[in-house]
Order: sequence, then structure tokens, then C-alpha cells
Amino acid sequence: MILSSLNPDAGRFILRVSVGGLMLFHGVAKVMHPGSLDFISGMLISNNLPELLAYGVFIGEVLAPLMVIVGYRARAGGLIMAINMLFALFLAHSGDFFSLTQHGGWAVELQMFYLLSAVSVIFLGSGIYAFKPD
Repeated sequence: MILSSLNPDAGRFILRVSVGGLMLFHGVAKVMHPGSLDFISGMLISNNLPELLAYGVFIGEVLAPLMVIVGYRARAGGLIMAINMLFALFLAHSGDFFSLTQHGGWAVELQMFYLLSAVSVIFLGSGIYAFKPD
């Protein structure tokens, strides 16, 4: 198989399903355990941000991933996910940027995976395997 003959739209689809699907697990967990909003609200309040923003997690971790997975306004969904991850990095992980895990990995590698994958969706778009290709 010649690698240059691979379909870039299939790669976009795999990226969309991967980042959207994995992010959706986080959102579903928050839907199933609404008490986690109290923790998020506390972080927002301690940073002088409105407590109401905590409900944005449902947009950033449920609605946007679904948009990305099905390919409906995938770029907008990727942007929402990226903004969600910037908030998560700022609120919950700002002290971890220069830290490693006990196994030598970057302490924020998972969060950066989500952020950079969402940014990739913004740049690449949905491709043709989408409900509404962009």
C-alpha cells in the first residue's frame, strides 16, 4: 500500500470520533454525577468567575463532542471543546504545567491531548464523512 494514497477524510473521521468520543465520556460522567458541578462551581468562585459557568461543562463535554463525532458544525464543536479545555487547564491544572507524573509523563498530557486534538478539528474540519461536511 502506498501511504500517499490514504484517504485524508478517513483520518479526519478517526480524529473526530477519537477526541469527541473520549471527551464525551467525561461529559456523561458529569451528567450521571451532577455533584461534580459543585466542585467546578467552587473552582470558578475561587477565581472570581460566575458560578453559572459551571453549566458550560455540559456544552463543552456533551454537546460539542456530539457535534464533532457526527460531523455537524465540527469546527464550531472543536472550538467549544478547545475553550472548555482552556478553562479546565486554567481552573484545575494551572499548577501542573511544569510537573511530571511519577511515570515521567507530562502532568497535563491528557488535557493537552484534548485541547490540541480539538484545535486540529478546527483547522481540518469534518471531512466528507460527516452529517454536514464543512
